Amino acid sequence: MSVPLLDLRAQHAGIRDAVVEAVMQVVDDQAFILGKPVSDLESDVTALSHTKYAVGCANGTDALLLALKALGVGHGDEVVTTPFTFFATAGTIHNVGARPVFVDIDPKTYNIRPELAAAAVNSKTKAVIPVDLFGQIAPIEEIQRLMPRIPVIEDAAQSIGARRSVDGTWRMAGEMATIGTFSFFPSKNLGGYGDGGMMVTQDQAIFERLMRLRTHGSVKTYFHEEVGFNSRLDALQAAVLRAKLPHLAGWSAKRRENAAFYDAAFKDVSDIVTPFIDPANESIFNQYTIRVPRRDALKVHLAAKGIGHSVYYPLPLHLQPCFRYLGYKKGACPESERAAAEVLSLPVYPELTRAQLDEVVAAVRGFFGS
Repeated sequence: MSVPLLDLRAQHAGIRDAVVEAVMQVVDDQAFILGKPVSDLESDVTALSHTKYAVGCANGTDALLLALKALGVGHGDEVVTTPFTFFATAGTIHNVGARPVFVDIDPKTYNIRPELAAAAVNSKTKAVIPVDLFGQIAPIEEIQRLMPRIPVIEDAAQSIGARRSVDGTWRMAGEMATIGTFSFFPSKNLGGYGDGGMMVTQDQAIFERLMRLRTHGSVKTYFHEEVGFNSRLDALQAAVLRAKLPHLAGWSAKRRENAAFYDAAFKDVSDIVTPFIDPANESIFNQYTIRVPRRDALKVHLAAKGIGHSVYYPLPLHLQPCFRYLGYKKGACPESERAAAEVLSLPVYPELTRAQLDEVVAAVRGFFGS
């Protein structure tokens, strides 16, 4: 039996009628740019994230870019972030004219180490971007404690609906940061049928600037207070996302259930390091990522067995060719480099059957002779 890394068709089969109805309402209304579907989704996301304001945009990359612009980050500035993440986190820093400053990760959670981030701060530092990797929230409160004057842009592309307990209170992804950013790429726990993104904040002035920046720097049509961007969330995507949103908590709970199944199944295999979830966190398991020796040989084995898998991420950002100008060398972020050589993500999507889970477990255990 083959098992894909992600099966969006299986998800769609269970929600097809609701999605089609929502999409056809937009088609019948012939109102495709912003409008009520988008503002309704923005309200839904503020409720989910416990924030005051939300601004939809074209994609998760633009969410980061607009957040940086809204905070005035530009040429000559520096932004501290992690090298163990998707390219957009650092690419957007470069694209606003600032310099990415990479600091290493916690080898257990894969999230940025707050003390290293704080040590990298200087007079040029204008923001820090922690990433909630694989579905668990980075220690935002610790970053803010160590860097109280530095704005925090939380890259929550993989963590919508995740929670973190801070001083006994559950805080949601996006809630604590100066600006939180989400991606609605189809593979996310809440994914659209195309690109989409959103920014959340508690600050009214930041909200108002984000609203301008996403529409060419304009509030009143044809009058522009600044040069902005064309980064509007499509009404069709908003309709799809609103149809899917009521299922998000259940889907994330099922991912946690599948992750627990794997944890138990691999517990006695000494070569497998299963995901570590910070006790303060409730992860949404956007990925179930193990660490193993002979990772690339395991990939070949799983491919032969028809088991979907992927490496997130095979080359840390500080070693990417396009960032050679920054001057980082191999060994600069050893934990990120070690993780890149050892991590492998397995299927964890909520529609997995018990038979499929068993198939994945058998294939992985078989490689290790157990």
